[in-house]
Amino acid sequence: MRKKKLLIAASLLCAASLAGAQNYPNKSVRVIVPFSAGGATDIVTRVIGQKLGEAWGQQVVVDNRAGAGGNIGGELAAKSAPDGYTLFMTSGSIVTANQHIYKKMPFDPAKDLVAITNVASGPQALVVTPTFPPKTVKELIALAKARPKEIAFGSAGFGTQTHLAAENFIYTVGIDVLHVPYKGEAPAIVDVMAGQVQFATPNLAAAINFIQQGKLRALGVTSKRRSPQVPDVPAIAETVPGFENLGWFGLMVPAGTPREVIDKVYRDTAKALEAADVKSRFDGLGMAPVGNTPAEFAKAIAEETGRWAKIVRERKLAVE
Repeated sequence: MRKKKLLIAASLLCAASLAGAQNYPNKSVRVIVPFSAGGATDIVTRVIGQKLGEAWGQQVVVDNRAGAGGNIGGELAAKSAPDGYTLFMTSGSIVTANQHIYKKMPFDPAKDLVAITNVASGPQALVVTPTFPPKTVKELIALAKARPKEIAFGSAGFGTQTHLAAENFIYTVGIDVLHVPYKGEAPAIVDVMAGQVQFATPNLAAAINFIQQGKLRALGVTSKRRSPQVPDVPAIAETVPGFENLGWFGLMVPAGTPREVIDKVYRDTAKALEAADVKSRFDGLGMAPVGNTPAEFAKAIAEETGRWAKIVRERKLAVE
């Protein structure tokens, strides 16, 4: 009798979960962005969030929670109710590199978060203050080698994609410069324009308008080839053969979120990414929509996590 009651209870819970998923969402959905407004993660979230809101007939609210290389927003997402009403727009480094960089992580990306889909991917841009003397990547490298520890670069925070893109470049070309972390790439970009720091490697999506307006000088992009959006800007690989560094932004949810909800968010996001206006918007930002399945996204995260473990160890990027 007891076993029969347990089976009935389990069936009722399953039916309730399925019914809830079919009605999802029936109220506003929050998307936590772990960086300040104006950066690439925020921009991607607002583009796809608007489209999902239209499809769902519900408001999609962007909640910017910056700090600690994305860990503050990541922890908040990981500890939120697993009901589908809190989504997390992660940038790649938060769930692939931070666990190797930070010795005390407030959450476990592999256990506390579940992948939905990679929304978009794109390169970073090596940008400098317009009055900064170097006009090319080669000239920047030469100046940095002549003046070790005198040139500073800004990033969205320690361990973020924009920090690791710069570290990749610095390590590859063998220069010694100072790192100034910010709570997001937007404030870092502002300080590059103001000359408080000399260069940065923000995501192209966050910097492209300032490049086109002449407020930033772009020395190179981190993709293997030039970006069609800024065709006059060389690929860093033209000076540093083989160099490449791409960023990505994807949706995740707290562990325990019903599979039916995860699958619905994935399907609706993938459909939104096929929309002409979304493709056009991302194309203008120098980004490509992705929309892979939850399983494909989870596999990609696991593979990248393994690569970063080795890189962080070799470059001694770990912090307390």
